[in-house]
Amino acid sequence: MSSHKFHVRPLALTIAVAGGFLNTNVSAEEFALEEIVVTAQKRAESIQDVPVAVTAISEDQLMQNGISDLTDIQKLSPNTTLQQSRGTNSTLTAFIRGIGQQDPLWGFEPGVGIYVDDVYIGRPQGAVMDILDVERVEVLRGPQGTLYGKNTIGGAVKYVTKKMAGNEDRLTMSGALGSYNQQDVKVAGSAEIADGVYLGGAVASFQRDGYGENVLTGKDQYDKDVLTARIGLEIEPTDTLWIRVAADQTVDKSSPKHGYRMNPSLTAAPVLDSVYDTESNMLHENLVESSGASLTAEWQVSESVMLKSTTAYRQGDTETAIDFDSVNSPDFDVPAYYKDDQTTQEFQLLWDGENSNLVAGLYYYSGHAEGAFDAVLGFQFAGAGLTQQVAGSVDTKSVSAYAHYNLQLSSDWNLSLGGRYTEDKKDADVYKANFLGKYSPLFAEKYNSGQPAATYLNTLTDYENDDTWSEFTPHVGIDYTVTEDTMLYATYSTGFKSGGFDMRGDASTLPSTVDGFDPETVSSYELGVKTEVFDNRLRLNAAAFYADYNDMQVTVQEFNTTGGFSSAVLNAGKAKIQGFELEGSFAMTQNLRANLTLGIIDTEFVEFITAGVDVADDVDMQNTPDTTAMFQLNYDYPLASGARFVINPTLAYRSDTQIFETPSVIDQEAYTLLDISATFYSADDKWQVGLVGKNLTDEEYRIAGYNFGGAFVTGFYGAPATVAVVANYSF
Repeated sequence: MSSHKFHVRPLALTIAVAGGFLNTNVSAEEFALEEIVVTAQKRAESIQDVPVAVTAISEDQLMQNGISDLTDIQKLSPNTTLQQSRGTNSTLTAFIRGIGQQDPLWGFEPGVGIYVDDVYIGRPQGAVMDILDVERVEVLRGPQGTLYGKNTIGGAVKYVTKKMAGNEDRLTMSGALGSYNQQDVKVAGSAEIADGVYLGGAVASFQRDGYGENVLTGKDQYDKDVLTARIGLEIEPTDTLWIRVAADQTVDKSSPKHGYRMNPSLTAAPVLDSVYDTESNMLHENLVESSGASLTAEWQVSESVMLKSTTAYRQGDTETAIDFDSVNSPDFDVPAYYKDDQTTQEFQLLWDGENSNLVAGLYYYSGHAEGAFDAVLGFQFAGAGLTQQVAGSVDTKSVSAYAHYNLQLSSDWNLSLGGRYTEDKKDADVYKANFLGKYSPLFAEKYNSGQPAATYLNTLTDYENDDTWSEFTPHVGIDYTVTEDTMLYATYSTGFKSGGFDMRGDASTLPSTVDGFDPETVSSYELGVKTEVFDNRLRLNAAAFYADYNDMQVTVQEFNTTGGFSSAVLNAGKAKIQGFELEGSFAMTQNLRANLTLGIIDTEFVEFITAGVDVADDVDMQNTPDTTAMFQLNYDYPLASGARFVINPTLAYRSDTQIFETPSVIDQEAYTLLDISATFYSADDKWQVGLVGKNLTDEEYRIAGYNFGGAFVTGFYGAPATVAVVANYSF
């Protein structure tokens, strides 16, 4: 392994196949697993040389697993949760090793960083990205505070698109027809339009009827209506300079996803037959738009020095309607809008020496997020309903400098040292008020069917404030090459999630909300082994980890005596997290491969303060099953014509899962999903046809929900059994 450690590779180097897909064109004596190359440490390296717990999934593996968006990745990565947030089609809930963020409200930061071609996506809205013209997806587990910065205390997910320069002209058309009238169409291609100038792009439409319906209107529930496009221009004027200009846009018009009422309502509405059905009175549309543009340049200054610059801008707009009680009653109806934009700039230096290398950089982030919602509570107050309006904005400026240095101490020992200094400043404007009636003037015109808007009653919160936080996140690691194919490593890594201000904060009941909340921090210790044995037929990568998680941002919401609700975000939690992860691939024969992942995690709250009381013994980490496992067989059968047929059955297991920290009836018991795909590849590899079946045993499982003191309990569910025919043709 050490022979690869400091070998300079172009940053665009790709992986042949993630997980070591077998090459059927070699002799029986040579059917070793193929090398996987990742950029987990901001440079292209073999995954076996990287002292980081990372999962990489290639384009081929994405197709064979029927992966259509980022949420499908969770079954392939241990101790990982990637799911659609409650009440939405395209907002991402991400947790890795027990750390993440459930609440997508503007002003709150995620705990798992999402990256598209090294551009950080600051908001979870629109982050459930569909797989389109992708080269690979990487999942980095554990805090990545040195190389990736704030808000990666759980880990990072990297979405890497294909590079055009240096590759042949191509045009690929793909499609899928499946259950619930699924109709997907994708077109992607690129061509060299002049010497050293490449133009490419991709466009896709993802359409599907709903798994259920709103029984009041017959409108679909859990449907999909997404249009996305991307265009890029790459210029390679010399052998040492590469420039890419890219832009993308996604429009999601899927219906609002209202919950399934798990208990009868106060109006005695019955519990519905299907968990995908609802009886919501909020009969309005949902719209999520996101777009961005970036400019990336790489200059190979010398054989050992590369300079890189990435400039990007992104924005998003969301209009949505959330019916918290999910019955035909105006109790806790919530119309909402969110807007955000961000500008980022990163300068990077990569240096490779004889026995050492360095990645160093400067990073700048400027972002604006705003939103508003009405909580139409439906409680009687002075003979009329009560509406609470929440509105506000937060501006963020963040600057950081980082360096990550690897030194080869001897032929077998390597040392890594890193650190990042970050300064975060936030300016917040928060407003909350009571209105008498249904819907405030901000939302009445759209939602109140021509009726007068609610009348202003009183202000609960109205303040502007700012705060600045700074943090140094160091990294220390050492690895030892036991043999040419086995590496042991030990690392100490740190990270932090930015502080902020609670946009729902009620200053009338909690005056300290105007002071905001401080960052979370995590310190993680990891021991790992990466090995390939039996002539590289068996690959086993394992890691044991322990983390101290401090100053956890705990959200507490409750109804109050005036009929409203109050919210507080407190640095009230401390936890210890420890666990084990295993990823394995075994080439049993030239044509048969077995893949296995196993994640075991033990979480314990040391402190959890709510209402002045430590309830650590009564709570547990949310969205973190103590066991996740996946077993998969991959049978690649070559035909005499040169074509091949690949069968890929997969079992994915998740143990009991708490939706929130406090145990509740919405928590999900353990379940196992069975997926099977069968894919035919033509002899020239120009076309593929596959049959993909997901959740074939039709397991019913919750991925999110609400429980407001038992008054109403609602659930949101993963997809039922589906089957689709997929096809792909490359010209």
